[in-house]
Amino acid sequence: MKKEVKSQRLQSLDVLRGFDMFFIMGGGALFAGLATCCPIPFFQAIARQMEHVPWHGVAFEDMIFPLFLFIAGISFPYSLEKQKACGMSSAAIYRKVIRRGLVLVLLGCIYNGLLDFDFAHLRYASVLGRIGLSWMFAALLFLNVRTRVRMGVVALLFIGYWALLACFPAPDGNGDPFSMEGSLVGYVDRMFLPGQLYLGIHDPEGLLGIIPAVGTASLGMLTGEWIKREGLPELRKVVLLACAGVVLVVAGWIWDLVFPINKNLWTSSFACLVGGISMLLFALFYYLIDVRHCHRWTLFFRVIGMNSITIYLAQRFIDFDYTGRSLFGGLASLFPESFQPLILALAYIAVCWGFLYLLYRQRIFLKV
Repeated sequence: MKKEVKSQRLQSLDVLRGFDMFFIMGGGALFAGLATCCPIPFFQAIARQMEHVPWHGVAFEDMIFPLFLFIAGISFPYSLEKQKACGMSSAAIYRKVIRRGLVLVLLGCIYNGLLDFDFAHLRYASVLGRIGLSWMFAALLFLNVRTRVRMGVVALLFIGYWALLACFPAPDGNGDPFSMEGSLVGYVDRMFLPGQLYLGIHDPEGLLGIIPAVGTASLGMLTGEWIKREGLPELRKVVLLACAGVVLVVAGWIWDLVFPINKNLWTSSFACLVGGISMLLFALFYYLIDVRHCHRWTLFFRVIGMNSITIYLAQRFIDFDYTGRSLFGGLASLFPESFQPLILALAYIAVCWGFLYLLYRQRIFLKV
């Protein structure tokens, strides 16, 4: 007999996911437009954070992808508890985890042009593929390994990845194990990843980077497990989570001295840094929304966060930019040229959000 399941959905998780996806949905262009129409140092500094760092280093734009993976990790302990309470067998749970991971890989290939049937030039690696495989392996680890052991496994993944890259540079490279040309990451992709690599000799979502990305997803799952824990005051959970975030941020910056922070390689220093920042962001959102119950400002981000995969895929197949220019291009032309990028960025965001709001009102959510 199935028992009734009480919903434990974290509203802060949907809002944080929406905040993260907002920058995929035109938020970066919005701040770039602000810097164009109002070129003061503050806005220009923010606009620079909306661009990926070419190689070593980190900007806010480099945070978006790992934050999403971290959030996907947080939700797993909650969904797992719900599945068990609904009477799902262990075999069914395993099948669901593996199916979700492989479906995301498939969606990533479709996003990259699988339906063009040009398999020789298809890019098989993808953001969705990295999320799917990393989350899947982290979930399998969660299902089979106790919490403290998992913490050790995450540490071993990060340290082992560092040792692997440092000790085994690419045989055909330039001798620098942390460069694009010399890293083992690019070499493995050139040897074993079919189709096209995003950067020609290297793919930022390639094969070896799955190792530390499993650690990123696992940090999210550890966070979800901690927040779910009963018997502790909510404020204590938030404070200790924030402390763990600070420790990871400091560890990432210190590790950068010998293992550069690099999103393309998903280095262990990068994983620690963005994992720590992700913990701090989630602690803030959780405190404001689920502890203090400050909900009035959340609708905008919640609408995005509850259909995050939808808007990611929709931007690939629906020309929101055309719709935005058709509806607001005339209005934009009435303003000085320096203001037009800002207005068109707002138009793009408005059209995307309106599309998601219609789905939200109809309770239509794409779940994988």
